[in-house]
Amino acid sequence: MRKTARYSALAAAGLLALTSLTACANDAAGTTADSGNGGGGKGEHVKIMVGGLDKVIYMPAMLTQRLGYFADAGLDVQLLSEPAGVQAETALVSGQVQGAVGFYDHTLDLQTKGKAVESVVQFSHAPGEVEIVSNKRAGDITSPKDFKGRKLGVTGLGSSTDFLTKYLAVKNGVGVSEFTPVAVGAGPTFVSALEQGAIDGGMTTDPTVATVMEKNLGKVLIDMRTPEGSQKALGGPYPSSSLYMQTDWVNGHKETVQKLADAFVKTLRWMSEHSASEIAAKMPADYSQGNQTLYAAAIKSTLPMFTDDGVMPENGPETVEKVLKAFNPNIKNAHVDLSKTYTTEFVKKAAG
Repeated sequence: MRKTARYSALAAAGLLALTSLTACANDAAGTTADSGNGGGGKGEHVKIMVGGLDKVIYMPAMLTQRLGYFADAGLDVQLLSEPAGVQAETALVSGQVQGAVGFYDHTLDLQTKGKAVESVVQFSHAPGEVEIVSNKRAGDITSPKDFKGRKLGVTGLGSSTDFLTKYLAVKNGVGVSEFTPVAVGAGPTFVSALEQGAIDGGMTTDPTVATVMEKNLGKVLIDMRTPEGSQKALGGPYPSSSLYMQTDWVNGHKETVQKLADAFVKTLRWMSEHSASEIAAKMPADYSQGNQTLYAAAIKSTLPMFTDDGVMPENGPETVEKVLKAFNPNIKNAHVDLSKTYTTEFVKKAAG
């Protein structure tokens, strides 16, 4: 009950917080998205928690709502938002929601903790993440080898940005105890932390990246918004943004899951056939914060990360496991059954 109250309170506050590029849903845990193009309150009700509704990496969630594809599938989907993917994971495991939109890597981490969770629709084959360095530190931090002794921003401790930052450090000879991860969220809170020197750099996504560049606050150190960038930094395709759900719920609600897959695959296909400007025009007006050109540019930079069919990329799970095993003792010393961390059953039917 306290969570519900918190969601409502923050949702109300969020309506007033429209003063920056990413201030809409990112900081409003519990922001709902039942209205607009596609929310009519009709059909089977499903709650999905998103690790930041206005992050471009999770754009298919809101876009599917705006295009009316949930309603077309006979669903009444309520989209909720938390600042970081790890919080979306918590909401799913605790049973507050039926689905989560976040990084696929959480399914592996949860399996080692005895939780059966699987990716049902794979939105991406690259992380969509960017490691940014403050202009004040750009001369000192030229690669992850220079992370030692630094304060590096992540959305949340235990989040996928935290995972990837640790991997980049370890891969380049810096131990996870030799730098300090700082939970700064995304959007205005990340920008402020960089501007004030609370962090030396950090990992974030668009539209935060676009804002940092526009304000000339930092430089891009590692760009993982494309499959090529993922290959270079991580050694292979890195499935990230996805719709994941508890396996028991999936098995008990296959018709509903199929409808969700149908809607999301339809959106991914639509995204592959339209320009960044056309996509931006479909999103809530406040996501652009009065700068539609910058918002469209943020979308354009991130579009290469998305799949057009929702199917798990070949060798993607293996790359994710390799990354997590590099620094995560729980996974390093455990056997992970990758076949149980995702399913292509529903997306392949959707494509057919």
